[in-house]
Amino acid sequence: MLEKTYSQLTDKMEKTLTALKDEYSTFRTGRANASILNKIKVDYYGTQSPLTQVATISVPDPKQIIITPFDKSALAEINKAIQKSDIGINPQLDGNIIRLNVPPLTGERRQELVKIVKKKSEEYKIAVRNHRRDVLEHIKKAKNDAEITEDDFKKANDKIQKITDQYIVKIDEVTEAKNKDILTA
Repeated sequence: MLEKTYSQLTDKMEKTLTALKDEYSTFRTGRANASILNKIKVDYYGTQSPLTQVATISVPDPKQIIITPFDKSALAEINKAIQKSDIGINPQLDGNIIRLNVPPLTGERRQELVKIVKKKSEEYKIAVRNHRRDVLEHIKKAKNDAEITEDDFKKANDKIQKITDQYIVKIDEVTEAKNKDILTA
């Protein structure tokens, strides 16, 4: 029972870490990165579709992103969706493509992004701790129902804390790497 519990806890924490990495990938760091467009939805024939489903996205150089719609009639809608997004880049129509020239980040914007990254890090650490709390409640219930012994409960408690500490460290490492990326881009 306990091994399955540890495995489930690790899976939940791994998903939380992956979600944090995905969220960080959408932050603009001064270098062209197609993942900043991941959250953009385009009104395509009355349906909100992810930009990646209506166009190809390429990064020909570190300062530019090129968007080529599959359907040329979607060009205006893609342009509008990018303008409404919060990525901070104005699209430029160039024939049948859209160019996004990624401007360098200002020092002030870098510091603002570092604060946002730190806030996100704390939110994800809370999520990891909530996973720990849920599992500890489950283990405590098992102890109270005499499904596990007091010794097993203490060992489980220690193991769960070690798993939690490992994921907190991983979150800190990912956050530190993102901050370094933001400050040196």
